[in-house]
Amino acid sequence: MSEPIAFLGNLDPDEEAEFLAALAAALPEETFRPFRTLTPDERAAVRIAVVANPDPAEVAQLPNLAWIHSLWAGVERLVRDLGTGSAPIVRLIDPELARTMAEAVLAWTYYLQRDMPAYRRQQEAETWRQLPYRPPGEVGVGLLGFGALGSAAAERLVEAGFRVAAWSRAPKAVPTGVTAFSGPDGLTGLLAASDIVVCLLPLTEETRGLLDAGRLAAMKPGAGLINFGRGAIVETEALIAALDAGRVSHAVLDVFPVEPLPPDSALWRHPGVTVLPHISGPTTPGSAAAVVAGNVRAYRATGRIPAAVDVARGY
Repeated sequence: MSEPIAFLGNLDPDEEAEFLAALAAALPEETFRPFRTLTPDERAAVRIAVVANPDPAEVAQLPNLAWIHSLWAGVERLVRDLGTGSAPIVRLIDPELARTMAEAVLAWTYYLQRDMPAYRRQQEAETWRQLPYRPPGEVGVGLLGFGALGSAAAERLVEAGFRVAAWSRAPKAVPTGVTAFSGPDGLTGLLAASDIVVCLLPLTEETRGLLDAGRLAAMKPGAGLINFGRGAIVETEALIAALDAGRVSHAVLDVFPVEPLPPDSALWRHPGVTVLPHISGPTTPGSAAAVVAGNVRAYRATGRIPAAVDVARGY
């Protein structure tokens, strides 16, 4: 029997139980144990930890970790908390997560394309008025970020008939139906050309505050914004100013610099903002456990650690 795999996370008891049950079902030959149940000798023996927003002090009590598997796709908090001396961190790359994120991108793109915020305001004002219809082929959607999530979202948007463009830090090949942008000039070009901008970027030192006052001003007048990346990529005060000025018509925000969104945040009450409680790309225990199982089995068979996060880049 191999040493136990430690499970560490800031989850409520029901969530923890669900993940542990899924992991046990996907990988019955291994033993997953919550950190708190491990003896000092067992903690010293642990080579693999599966984590979901763990306490860094607990991770530090696993001195012989070979690698850490995150249950989340976003790992910037984990990288920040554990530091550069951490064991290699493997992020969750889950096809089901990509599918659900692409589904959310398409759903909320339709929300803006079909003028749902305007109809909501009309309902509140008891106004009966039909607005002009914009077919998808006349709506340009610009994706910021073209990794696994961006690629899946682009596929759904192209199938739905939207004009799709994608921006990445460095040049990338894109499929038919997608226009590629890259670098600082490419970002400006995509913002100016897009009726709806969708942010799917990870949070790094390069992307923090990327959508500031200057870049929001570079957006096509009246464009919509969807942020499914990380809250700190968009400067909140600059976004409110852009909404008030009509530069941005509406913002769908699923991520925020502080979560849950504080009660005193102006975003709750702004008529140009739709607030979502971080639901665009949920981790599904069953599919996440299958990914973890595949990586653990490969490691047991070969001794090779799965592809890990570049700590310097943050993803």
